Amino acid sequence: MEHKRYFLLLSIIFVIEFIVISINPYNRADWALENVLIVFSAIFVVFTYKKCPLSRLSYSLIFVFMSLHEIGSHYTYANVPYDEFLQSYFNFSLNEYMGWERNNFDRLIHFAYGFLLAYPVRDLYCKVVGVKGFWSYFTPLNLIMSTSMLYELVEWGAAEIFGGELGMAYLGIQGDIWDAHKDMALASLGGFMAMAIMLVVHSRIQKDFREQWRLSLRANNNGD
Repeated sequence: MEHKRYFLLLSIIFVIEFIVISINPYNRADWALENVLIVFSAIFVVFTYKKCPLSRLSYSLIFVFMSLHEIGSHYTYANVPYDEFLQSYFNFSLNEYMGWERNNFDRLIHFAYGFLLAYPVRDLYCKVVGVKGFWSYFTPLNLIMSTSMLYELVEWGAAEIFGGELGMAYLGIQGDIWDAHKDMALASLGGFMAMAIMLVVHSRIQKDFREQWRLSLRANNNGD
């Protein structure tokens, strides 16, 4: 499948999910608030596709993250019934197994923010700036960490502005005073893991390439 068709297919699937998710959400006001950034993000993705298209892997990772976010926006993050789903279909309680006393879907999304989006950020950064080496891994991680901090400030501001049930639903701290710190830590961990994996993969590819190059030179020398 050509690149443009792949991007179009992911876009259509996401639009369908977005429409379905928008039907009778748990909290309509929270759903609308949660999707403000998603709308801007979608516009940004379309804009960068026209100006500087990313790899299929990047668009796949962005699609997965935005799809997971839509699930959280439908139920509100504190009420996503992942544990009920597991108990109903697999007779297994993840919360009980892990010893969790809260709904941790929001923790998953913050980790996924770093783990899934660090690679697309690096992809875009390398294509626009053309940087290589250490900075091509550090700068995307730094951006993930700084935007995660910025989002926590946005959450705080929204909670102060809207207040009441809507503010608490959007904030989603579930009584944890260290919620923002843990969210930023998980996003940073996810981003670090993604960049560490990419560093190992790229190092292995470069090592294999250098080895093939040496073998090719040796074969040519022996042929002469």
